[in-house]
Amino acid sequence: METNNSGFSEAGLSRLHDVLARHVESKRIPGLVALVGRGGQTHVEAMGTMRHDGGPPMRRDTIFRMASTTKPVTMAAAMVLLDECRLRLDDPVDPWLPELADRRVLKRPDGPLEDTVPARRPITVRDLLTSTFGLGVDFESMDSPIRAATFERLDYSVASGPAPDPDEWMRRLGELPLSYQPGERWQYDLSNEVLGVLVSRVTGRPLEAFLRERVLDPLGMKDTAFHVPADKIDRLPPLYGPDPRTGEFLVWDEAAGGRSSRPPAFQGAGGGLVSTVDDYHVYFRMLLNHGTHGGERILSRPAVELMTTNRLAPGQQAARDTMYRNIAHMTAGQGQHGGWGFGMAVRTHRGDYGPLGQFGWDGGTGTTAYADPHHQLTGILLTQVGMSTPDSARLIHDFWTTLYQATCD
Repeated sequence: METNNSGFSEAGLSRLHDVLARHVESKRIPGLVALVGRGGQTHVEAMGTMRHDGGPPMRRDTIFRMASTTKPVTMAAAMVLLDECRLRLDDPVDPWLPELADRRVLKRPDGPLEDTVPARRPITVRDLLTSTFGLGVDFESMDSPIRAATFERLDYSVASGPAPDPDEWMRRLGELPLSYQPGERWQYDLSNEVLGVLVSRVTGRPLEAFLRERVLDPLGMKDTAFHVPADKIDRLPPLYGPDPRTGEFLVWDEAAGGRSSRPPAFQGAGGGLVSTVDDYHVYFRMLLNHGTHGGERILSRPAVELMTTNRLAPGQQAARDTMYRNIAHMTAGQGQHGGWGFGMAVRTHRGDYGPLGQFGWDGGTGTTAYADPHHQLTGILLTQVGMSTPDSARLIHDFWTTLYQATCD
């Protein structure tokens, strides 16, 4: 235990430790690293082991696959381009992403792929930033033809193999109709991947190169990347996806020789980063500081405000609320925050211990990272257990519940 607990009570931090330890002792979570910060002070817990059957202990600098917790960080690359007027919110994306020009839209989101009408307008930068460009994961339409086609052509999760290069990926995307008219409905995930390609094409550089120059290096996020180099691979645990029926630990991705050990052909802005608790802490502190770090401005204050406040219209919001209510039994309440900014959730109502205005997101590999402007608080919890069972989601829920009890005011 490392602690410097200004803003937290000793009793509260002790309870936090005990709750996290209970999850590790249950043998359902082999190990974890958690960081909570308030003001300039941090408290870190690293417990358990890198492998489910033992092995090296978890350490503060253990590197984790961030999954969808990637989104709030990669979004900063697009915000830099907005700040520099190299992108504009309501510009069509066609000049950079011609594959998305002249879209067709399904007459019914669950209908046959050939039953379409023309899109009423082009897809804009704003549509991609808000996850409303017309295509993505929709938990209400998981059995639809468009969901099957999207999964077959565009998915590159651990289970389905590596992605093609960005140009081929975009070509495949361009063959699909949209589920909804641009701007009509919030849908998860896919827009962030498209946004990463947009950043690369606007800058003429790989997404990671631009993100590193403008965000990662200025913040000192030395362990954040789209793969883990050989000289750091011993700090990466395997990724597990427990069997939903038996709880047996199944390896989704090994460390050495696994997918995270080599540069990917497609740098996934929606879920491809690896990182550490300290790297994510400095990033979210930058957002709490309105875009500055150590006297250097990374993002403008208005850019941060756009990212971290709700951007959804009432109809978009209603659709998002319905989607996540229907899967709450698996996510232990995750996704029930209310709003969505650019690349992250924003709490617009209080449904649990987290206050209004809290922003951040969770990842399917058992990761969570949020910041709270009211308490000037950050929290990051990283595990190596995917959400094939509720265990890591329950751990994340208990982390936030206990953390807020530990605050002194």
